[in-house]
Amino acid sequence: MTKRSPFRYFKTSPEIIRLAVMLYVRFPLSLRNVEDLLHERGIDVSYETVRFWWNRFGPMFAAEIRRKRVSRMRCYSNWRWHLDEVFVKINGERHYLWRAVDHEGEVLESYVTKRRDRAAALKLLKKAMKRYGSPEVIVTDKLRSYGAAMKVIGNACKQDTGRWKNNRAENSHLPFRRRERAMNGFRRMRSLQKFVSVHASVFNHFNQERSLSKRCHFKLNRTAALAEWRGLCAA
Repeated sequence: MTKRSPFRYFKTSPEIIRLAVMLYVRFPLSLRNVEDLLHERGIDVSYETVRFWWNRFGPMFAAEIRRKRVSRMRCYSNWRWHLDEVFVKINGERHYLWRAVDHEGEVLESYVTKRRDRAAALKLLKKAMKRYGSPEVIVTDKLRSYGAAMKVIGNACKQDTGRWKNNRAENSHLPFRRRERAMNGFRRMRSLQKFVSVHASVFNHFNQERSLSKRCHFKLNRTAALAEWRGLCAA
């Protein structure tokens, strides 16, 4: 049975929709910035149209990227994980964004909670382990919620809380912080969870670690990532 295209009811071409979603999610741009950039390319759409495209197709693109990458990453993403959490304000109320990052900087899971406790850390670990398997080492800070959650799972012996060892997770928050400032924060917990999940997948897809590879290799990998993006959700 032929898979039906998700773009079948849209007059705008899939290439333009993919471009708009990529600009908004990948770069620290507002909806109006994306509208202006598309206008310079001769594409006349409203910023509300860009908002609709992002809400409609962003999770689809992220799910397809995640599905393709899980099978390739599973063989090496279970070596070492880094767990960390940051404060995020939603309508002036403090929430917590939890992240699991592998040893190469790939964001494995993102989870938003209202509390910073054992239940939240346990939820993050279960979600990541269900998708990627069990890691050899889990690097965390000295928050006791991690240790309590690992005792429940039975892998407390894998926890490592060495000084400066968790910089990989700390650095993984920087792209999100730039996007948060561009978006002037979030208004709902559900919107934050949706955005961080999509943003993590898109960041992983285009993250080529420019400083760790030669220019020729970086250009090839960047071209391949862009070509794969242009083929997302193709019928």
